[in-house]
Amino acid sequence: MKKSTLLLLLVASLGYFVDTFDLILFVVIGKSSLAEMGYSGQTLDNMRLFLFDVQMVGLLLGGIFFGILGDKKGRLSVLFGSILLYSVCNIINGFINDIYSYTALRFLAGVGLAGELGVGVTIVAETMPQKIRGYGTSILAATGVLGAVVAGLIGDALYWRTAFFVGGGLGILLLLMRIGTFESEMFLNAKADQKHERGNIWKLITNPQSRKIYILSLLVGIPVFFVVTILMQMAPSLATELNIQGEITTGKAVAFIYTGLACGDVLCGVVSQKLKSRKKAIGLFQILSLIISIVYLNLHNQNSTVFYAVCILMGISTGYWIVMITMGAEQFGTNIRATVATTIPNFVRGMAIPISMLYGFLGSLASLSIIQAALITGITCFAIALYANYKLPETFHKDLDYLE
Repeated sequence: MKKSTLLLLLVASLGYFVDTFDLILFVVIGKSSLAEMGYSGQTLDNMRLFLFDVQMVGLLLGGIFFGILGDKKGRLSVLFGSILLYSVCNIINGFINDIYSYTALRFLAGVGLAGELGVGVTIVAETMPQKIRGYGTSILAATGVLGAVVAGLIGDALYWRTAFFVGGGLGILLLLMRIGTFESEMFLNAKADQKHERGNIWKLITNPQSRKIYILSLLVGIPVFFVVTILMQMAPSLATELNIQGEITTGKAVAFIYTGLACGDVLCGVVSQKLKSRKKAIGLFQILSLIISIVYLNLHNQNSTVFYAVCILMGISTGYWIVMITMGAEQFGTNIRATVATTIPNFVRGMAIPISMLYGFLGSLASLSIIQAALITGITCFAIALYANYKLPETFHKDLDYLE
């Protein structure tokens, strides 16, 4: 493999590292930052959830914007533009003192965070040989997911303003590494072809077959954000309900689950290469994730060591995230691939909102405990995702050099 390709893989991987760092950082430091602004109790929790949802809306809109831009203007322009946007927003976020500025910056940071992962996967998949592109995207994912681990540790250790400065500074440093990177040859060929329109998202909506495959590709990833949204963020509350012995914090749950995710992303990529099938690898990990999630929700009266050990296993089993995005990107032609690969992960991230709403509704019922609410929510998510993966076409051997 060429040195220039390795450099591109490194830049894309570190870009995803900063992406996940910034995405998870607010989960960890949201409470302390809002407490300093005078919020407390239920009002603080409501505002924290509101800001998280605002960031998710930014991700949804940014996914569409940067995806289309990636197909029209190029992969690298989006890669660096998105990093610049969320880095600047996080630096400014370290100075704010009012909720209005906080809301605006979380939205803009969400827009910026939307562009990096999908375009990173696209350009790595397009520049690496077919036989090893699964390994390349797995390396990208493993490096990136470690950003969430670092965010969990730094968010617990540093003052919240300093943590935002660290996140923004990492992105600015990454931009300095862009020298020597190059654009995808497949994209340049597609750009030279004047007969096929690039970045037309309506192709995904108006074509019945494309629409079906696109929706199925989205649904495959729902369990990942069930784990992140409910089992990870709600870890302290769930641990209390389960009577876990010892302190359980969100920051540590983030660190352990995302450590597992980093390992799982590599492992799932390797499994898909060995089985020569994206679908089989994803299906295997979905089943394992379901089993371990059920175990997690039945850890009654265990100690914190056992709880965190299961968090690691749960992260590993949920580590089919990057293979899912890779398979989604492989389903479509070069002239719309960045749009697909960028919108899929961000729309899946947006599924955190209905997942939270379902969990909240079930948890409000007097007849159900929060453990039962989480269990019903999880089984629903996994059932949908397993069906979607079953219905999707296999893409492992697919040649990506074609246009829609």
